[in-house]
Amino acid sequence: TNDSPDLPFRHSVNPYRGCTHACAYCYARPTHEYLGLGAGTDFDTRLVAKLRAPELLRGKLAGKGWRFETIAFSGDTDCYQPIEAHYRLTRGCLEACRDASQPVMIITKSFLISRDADVLAELARRTRASVAFSVAFDDDDLARAVEPGAPRPSKRFEAMRILADAGVRCGVMVAPIIPGLNEDAIPAVLERAREHGARFADSILLRLPHSVRHVFLERMRAALPDRVRRIESRLRDARAGALTE
Repeated sequence: TNDSPDLPFRHSVNPYRGCTHACAYCYARPTHEYLGLGAGTDFDTRLVAKLRAPELLRGKLAGKGWRFETIAFSGDTDCYQPIEAHYRLTRGCLEACRDASQPVMIITKSFLISRDADVLAELARRTRASVAFSVAFDDDDLARAVEPGAPRPSKRFEAMRILADAGVRCGVMVAPIIPGLNEDAIPAVLERAREHGARFADSILLRLPHSVRHVFLERMRAALPDRVRRIESRLRDARAGALTE
């Protein structure tokens, strides 16, 4: 649970910790430090799978006092890690939600979610279910420089089309907006999302809390050295001189 005023949900399910998408800007990186691991390459490569997640979620949903508030998936780590193809923990959690008619919202970059179109479609018929695809770039090559392990934006739009055709409410999260890097991509991202079945859109300005700042700037210096100074300057302009809130 969380009580953050800038998050649209109180409850989230995170079957995994760490993320092979390796997005330089990921705000969840510091949570790996709670496990005694690093926020940099450890976060990208040393994943934790919560093997009892479906079982524990079923117990929570069946418990007295549960009010069936919307549960968010990927509040901390994308719930469709490549290892999900083997462990199927996210699918198990979604099946628990389906059986309990529990409303859900999912944020993901992964094409693997298209595998679960059947479960999500049934959830959408029984209760509220929505999927927001995180897409910060329209250009696959630029995306790869900042999100080296994530599926290409084109694959995310393909998955969006599959889910929308199955009857799942889909949208796009243009996030993060990185001043000096991807503002110009916003119209194209929104247009492609509409063409692929999106029914809503949202955005978030880049945040660099704690150790994320160091990881992001270090990786931008390596991948896009000609852009770093501009990004930092534009971000400070947007935040009254600060790099983050």
